[in-house]
Amino acid sequence: MDYIKKGTKAFTMTNIALFAAGFITFANLYITQPLMPQFSNDYNVSPAVASLSLSAATSILAFSLLLFGSLSEAWGRKKLMTASIFAASFLTLALAFAPNFETILALRMIQGFVFAGVPAIGMAYLGEEMDPSSLGVAMGLYISGNAIGGLSGRIIIGTMSDLFSWQMGMIVLGVLSIIISCYFVWALPESKHFTPRPLQFRLLTKTLFQHIKDRRLVLLFGIGFTLMGSFVTMYNYIGFKLVEPPYNLSMTFVSWLFVVYLVGTWSSTWFGNLSDQYGRQNVLYSGIVIMFVGVMLTFPISLPLKVGGLIIFTFGFFGAHSIASGWVSFLAKIDKAQASSLYLFAYYMGSSIGGTVGGIFWMHYGWTGIVLFIGSALVLTFTFAGFIHYYQSKYEKMQSP
Repeated sequence: MDYIKKGTKAFTMTNIALFAAGFITFANLYITQPLMPQFSNDYNVSPAVASLSLSAATSILAFSLLLFGSLSEAWGRKKLMTASIFAASFLTLALAFAPNFETILALRMIQGFVFAGVPAIGMAYLGEEMDPSSLGVAMGLYISGNAIGGLSGRIIIGTMSDLFSWQMGMIVLGVLSIIISCYFVWALPESKHFTPRPLQFRLLTKTLFQHIKDRRLVLLFGIGFTLMGSFVTMYNYIGFKLVEPPYNLSMTFVSWLFVVYLVGTWSSTWFGNLSDQYGRQNVLYSGIVIMFVGVMLTFPISLPLKVGGLIIFTFGFFGAHSIASGWVSFLAKIDKAQASSLYLFAYYMGSSIGGTVGGIFWMHYGWTGIVLFIGSALVLTFTFAGFIHYYQSKYEKMQSP
C-alpha cells in the first residue's frame, strides 16, 4: 500500500484537513481565556472562579487524552476525530445560549472530553499514513494549525465581544467550526495503514507503570506541569491587569496580545537546533531562565515593559516546552505514544490547577502575587531539571561496563 508523499494531491488535502482539525480544537479550547474579566463582572464571580471556564475544560481534556488514544486503536482514527470536532463546534454554539455561569462550566467540561479526539489521534494518523520522508513537514503543519487555532479563537472572541457580545463571538466561531469540520470529513483520506485491535487496558496499565518508574520521565512530567501552570497563569490574569487602571485597555487590545504566541513558532525550532549543539539539559535551563526574566519584566507599571516581558516569557516557554516534550519521546524505550500522552496529561493538569491557584494569588496580592507565583513555579521547574541531570548521570554510570 502506498504512503502519502510530499508533492501529491493527497499530501496537500491531508495536511489542510489536519491543520483544520487542529485549528478547530484549539480555537474552541481557549475561547474563554480572554473573556475571564467579562465573566467575572457579568456573573459576579471571582477571577479564580472565572478561570474555571478554561480549567474545567483542560482538566477533563488531560484525563481524556489517555482514553482517546486507546479508543482509536479499536474504533479508527478518522471516525473519532470527526466526532470530536463536530461535537466541540456544536458545544461552542450551545455556550452562546447558556443561561448562567454554572451552565457554562458544565458545557466546558463536556467540551474538555470531546476535545481530546484530535490531539490524541492526529499525530498517530500522520505517523501511519505519511511516507517517512514527508512526515516531518506534515507534523510541522499540523502543530502550526494547533498554534494558529489557539491564537485565532482568542482574537475572534475578544474582538467580537467588544464589537457585539461574547455570545455573538461564540455563534460566529461555532458556525465557522462546523463549516471547517465538513471540509475535514471531505478532505481527509480514510486510513489505509490502520489495523483495528481490541482494547487492552491491562497492557495499557502495565506500560503506564513502567513509565512512572523512570524518575527522569516523572521529572519531565513535572516540568510540563509547572511550565504550563506558569504560562496559563500569565495569560489568564494579564487581561485582568490591563483592563483596569492605569491601563484601561479594551478587550480587543487584550485579545490581540495573544499574537505574541507567534514568537513560539520560531523559538521552539531554534531551541531544538541549539539542543543538538549544546545538549538538552543546558538549553532547557536557558528556556526556564528566559521565562523568569520575562515574568520579572512584567512587574513594573510601564506598559511597554509588560508587553516586552510577555514576549520574552512566551519565547522561553515554547522553547523549554519543545525541549521537555521531545526529551520524553527520547527517553521512553517502550510505547512512546503513551509516554507523550502522560506528558500532555501533566501539561494540561498544570494548566487547570496552576491557572486556578494563580487566581487566588491575584485576588489577594494583585499582580505582585502573580509574579511571585510564576517565579516560584519556575524555580521549582529549574530544580526538576537539575534532578534530571542527577538521575541521568546515575543511569549512564549503570549502563557503562
